[in-house]
Amino acid sequence: MTALLEGIKANNFVIVGRAGIDFFTDAGVKVEDAERMTVDLGGSAANIGAGICKLGGKAALVTRVSDDSIGSYCINRLKHYGVETTHVKTVGGEFRNSLAVYESVLETHRNVIYRNGAADFQMDLEDVEAVDYSRFSAFVTAGTVFAAEPSRTASFRAIELAKDAGLPIIFDVDYRPYSWPSPQVASDVLTRAAEASDMIVGNDDEFGFMAGDYDQGPAKAEQLAATSASVVIFKKGPGGAVTYTDGTEIKTGIYPVDALKPVGAGDSFMSGLLTAIADGHALKEAILRGSACASITVSRPGCAPALPNPTELADFLANHPGPTEG
Repeated sequence: MTALLEGIKANNFVIVGRAGIDFFTDAGVKVEDAERMTVDLGGSAANIGAGICKLGGKAALVTRVSDDSIGSYCINRLKHYGVETTHVKTVGGEFRNSLAVYESVLETHRNVIYRNGAADFQMDLEDVEAVDYSRFSAFVTAGTVFAAEPSRTASFRAIELAKDAGLPIIFDVDYRPYSWPSPQVASDVLTRAAEASDMIVGNDDEFGFMAGDYDQGPAKAEQLAATSASVVIFKKGPGGAVTYTDGTEIKTGIYPVDALKPVGAGDSFMSGLLTAIADGHALKEAILRGSACASITVSRPGCAPALPNPTELADFLANHPGPTEG
């Protein structure tokens, strides 16, 4: 685990994944009733990068965006949040950036994702082989990049190159059924990616999916920690998380808030976790700080703009009664 933590502590991440565009309503407004929406950066990998930068780390994104005004918008917003865009390439033709439309509403929340002809799935071997991985200290990716070709092959190649450069691999399972040709393909590919990773973060549904049985999710997480990964974080939603590492279990709770919407928590958790480790916090405390970031994000509209900065995180921790027991 030493190499994993040392890589994270250097706080300089290369992230392979998608950048998209989000449209979201004002607080409490359903899409069908909206007269206006706010637009900002979206996409799990882009959000993780933005969160890392907002919390004082460095992040560069490797992806493809559409060669149009929406792709240009995504690049500009990445720059706005401080994410390096050297390896964000454009693709023309009929390929388009992903689009998410969601409500700032918790009950009966609806989230519509447009992914037909997604530009990020066109990331190829040339894109990932152009990266100098030795410039970075740790590699981060999320499951969506493996859902289609040529992105799948390119992402596995990026993992190989990052490993060759001595970078630890951090994997957010991030299973999105609508992106995959079949559940069996998804299970096989995501398991392969998990087995190549040093840190794995996923929720109960995702580990259960990889195990082929929801009830076997914890056993799958524990098995990965025992055979390949140094740290496996099994998120249980309101039940907190169980982290498997070095043959031990770390149980942590959540910071209850009045949530405005359910989206963005996972991306915020990851960025908060990684930057907390980089700031010198022990693993349990870093997991709790990641949970605090997730709670802040779900209590505000949007994803990227809702991710906290250090002052907001410090204020939240100082004024919140504290986490539940895991």
